[in-house]
Order: sequence, then structure tokens, then C-alpha cells
Amino acid sequence: MDVRIKRVYDPPDPADGTRILVDRLWPRGVSRERAAIDDWLRDLSPSTELRRWFSHDPARFDEFRRRYAAELTDRNTALDDLRRTAKKGPLTLVYSARDTEHNDAVVLADVLRDGA
Repeated sequence: MDVRIKRVYDPPDPADGTRILVDRLWPRGVSRERAAIDDWLRDLSPSTELRRWFSHDPARFDEFRRRYAAELTDRNTALDDLRRTAKKGPLTLVYSARDTEHNDAVVLADVLRDGA
């Protein structure tokens, strides 16, 4: 299974395969054409409460990871759909956070890979 992550501000590449935006909010300053996404799965993003609590603080990332993974346990159908997509070819989870190591796409990619 080929699951990748990429910032929405980075140029799309044909090698990205299926591009799925996984943020709850649309990224600032990016048109739908420039984003070149195939789908926007807001329902797989962290809850508003969790997102606000985390506030992209790397010191909170381990707890964020735990809480977000717990939220995702209720979304098995959507996760299974993404896994099937990733088994057919590259799947790129697109996100807007500046921090490339501490964001929801990192956690979601790990959850997808671990449940393969």
C-alpha cells in the first residue's frame, strides 16, 4: 500500500496518484484547480475541538496522535475505502499545516498503514 502525504501548497505531481484533502477547513489562498484534489474528506479530519486543542503545538503531538486515532475508530468504512484506493495505486493525503511532521495527515497515514 502506497500512502504518501504532501502539503497542498506544493505543486501536484502525476506520481501523487489519488489526492485526498484531509483538512476540515479549505486551505487559504489555494484554488480548487491549484489544489488538484480528487476528493475532500472533511469527515476524516480531527474534530474541531481536538484541532483547536492541538493548535499545532509539537509538545502536544503524542497526545493529539492518541486522541485522533481514537476518533478514527468510529470511521472504519471511510478508512477501508481509503485503504482500497491505496492498494490500487499511490494515495496522497493532502494537508495545509506548515509543520510536516506534526499534523493530522501524518497520523492518518500511519493509521491507514497499520490497518492494512
